[in-house]
Amino acid sequence: MNVKCECGHVNPHGTVLCESCGKVLEEKEKDKKLLDMRYEGSARRSQTYNKTIIDKIWNFFSSVKVGVWLIVITLLASIFGTILPQVMYIPQNIPAIQHYENEYGWFGRLYYELGFHDLYSSWWYLLLIALIGVSLVICSLDRVIPLYRALNNQRVARHEGFLKRQRLYGISEAPQNQEMVATLIENMKSKRYKIREENGNILAEKNRFARWGPYINHIGLIIFLLGGMLRFVPGMYVDETLWLREGETKTIPATDGQYYLENNQFIVELYDKEKDGEVFGQALDRAGGVVKTYQANVTLYEKQGESVPGEQPELEKVRDAEIRVNEPLKIDGLALYQVDYKLNELHKMTFTLQSKETEEEFGEIQIDLNNPEKQYDLGDGYSVEVKSYFPDFEFNEDGEPSTKSRVPNNPAFVFEMTAPDKPEGEVSFVAIQETIEPLGDNKYKMAFKAVETKNVSGLTVRKDSTLWFLGLGGIIFMIGVAQGSYWNHRRIWIRRMGDKVWVAGHTNKNWHGLKREIEVIFEGTGLNVPMDQQQDEDGRLS
Repeated sequence: MNVKCECGHVNPHGTVLCESCGKVLEEKEKDKKLLDMRYEGSARRSQTYNKTIIDKIWNFFSSVKVGVWLIVITLLASIFGTILPQVMYIPQNIPAIQHYENEYGWFGRLYYELGFHDLYSSWWYLLLIALIGVSLVICSLDRVIPLYRALNNQRVARHEGFLKRQRLYGISEAPQNQEMVATLIENMKSKRYKIREENGNILAEKNRFARWGPYINHIGLIIFLLGGMLRFVPGMYVDETLWLREGETKTIPATDGQYYLENNQFIVELYDKEKDGEVFGQALDRAGGVVKTYQANVTLYEKQGESVPGEQPELEKVRDAEIRVNEPLKIDGLALYQVDYKLNELHKMTFTLQSKETEEEFGEIQIDLNNPEKQYDLGDGYSVEVKSYFPDFEFNEDGEPSTKSRVPNNPAFVFEMTAPDKPEGEVSFVAIQETIEPLGDNKYKMAFKAVETKNVSGLTVRKDSTLWFLGLGGIIFMIGVAQGSYWNHRRIWIRRMGDKVWVAGHTNKNWHGLKREIEVIFEGTGLNVPMDQQQDEDGRLS
């Protein structure tokens, strides 16, 4: 139910001070010496309604304490997420849970199980960010709309109860004097006050925009949080790793299979002690070989037409490029950065089938460690079958052979060797510097002969379409900080009551500055400078 003031203005239910004349409308406020001018006594929804579930939700999120606690909880969660590296910063060649358990034991496994390994993408962390955004929106709307309405509806002549309950208040004996009024107005204008006059009463106001500073902050924060959440919308943010061996062609992540990249050659350049020793001599002596730069010479291809899954796509060359550190290859909003490398990764291994007794060779096989064949026919009844392959061999907890990853760091094989005199075949487990014959002593063996290696380029594929949101949010936030920090909303009310002049002043901060400004404005007018009612008789702040 609305409340009608004696001045005729109709105020929303819950209004403490009339939006127009400033009269105190609530009985409990009439006994107070000074008015609470933080929101101009306007009716805030959170302080007025508490019946429906919507009211309760609104009141909950409009609380500053709730907003602060949400921020504290989010900060604590963010801190906890930095205890161990996030999943995007750990080696990608083994399962994440295995890495955390190997490196950090039971705590690493618990860290993974609780979802802290990918904290900033987890649903509950995003929910916290969303709740902070909701709190900011509701807090702002709950305060800024009533405040705007109250400031917009204020009239020049304010109620006596309003004036005498202002912190700066005073009464002067001053008969009607047009010259005094003209001097007063001129002094106020020189201080950049906007003047409104009504029946001999004056309202001088400046820097009202400073009151909106905190709400501009909130808008900036909301846009910033929105930008952070948009990073989890597909296509808005990409940060993926692409390991590419020399001679290998792979699909570029986040291009929907439209673009492919071939690594023609990977080059690493080291500092030369003879050429660079004058500048880096001591450092080179301490560190040995120091990388000067590294780059991948690549070819970019674009897929032509449609292809059936499993079929080799038709590729058209786009261009050749050199990817160096801080010199990425850019294509369709994506940037491919050179961030890591691996030299001399095992690529192919060559074995010969031999007689253990005479060491006679019956043929050789070459195994592609990234794509091994299952069967190798050596002719004349001799053949070798790869029964099992372990690219990164280790024994698991049960003592059985397993692999830590798909990268051929420590390859091992289970071969079945077939010969004319051994049609049933013989089984042999072969690893680097290790051979096991699990079914007894064999007549034949697989002997290591040669190895081929390749360099591997580590690229990061990045795209960030949220930077505009983050930058815009940051700029708006700083505008709000400046707006609320460097300017003060100041008002001076002057009301004539017969031969007396009532003066009151208010500012949202820096009361000392307002008092000094009033002293300058009243100089030469004959009006007394209003007293600070928040000071006791000794001049100290109460």
